[in-house]
Amino acid sequence: MAFSKNGVAFLLMTTLFGVSLGTVYIVGDSTGWRVGTVDYNKWASAKKFNVGDVIVFKYDNKLHDVKQVTHQAFRSCNATSAAATYTTGFDSITIKSYGHFYFLCSFPGHCQAGQKVDIRVIRDSLGPSPSPETTPSASSPPGSAPSLQSFKLWSSLITFAIFVTAEFAY
Repeated sequence: MAFSKNGVAFLLMTTLFGVSLGTVYIVGDSTGWRVGTVDYNKWASAKKFNVGDVIVFKYDNKLHDVKQVTHQAFRSCNATSAAATYTTGFDSITIKSYGHFYFLCSFPGHCQAGQKVDIRVIRDSLGPSPSPETTPSASSPPGSAPSLQSFKLWSSLITFAIFVTAEFAY
């Protein structure tokens, strides 16, 4: 069965574009970024963050801010030498690499009261099923379930195989 090159290219691009779109996470879910209302480390540990995901901080910018800091600064709630500062009240941060990303509020007492979050991004593997710690909860956003991630991966691989096959058919 032969496919036109344009049709195959279109399928490949739409599939790859769909894979590259990450999940959008609002820090603290419906509560947002507020002091004393959410256990942000518990919130983050229930999520499976991937490269390409978007982390959104929603807050009143007269009462809060977001600073990206080092691990040491995170542990000590020291925001004096932040790598990045966000102050709009609706800040979107796209995850571009693996590792830990540490954020805190620099308003006095807020970090010490728990307004800080460690976003951990780990590499996906094609190995065994995720452990219970990384299985999304019922409140996880759409698109974050492991089965959907696997579907996206397999659909992109199948589309790539069709593209390669069609390319050699001409």
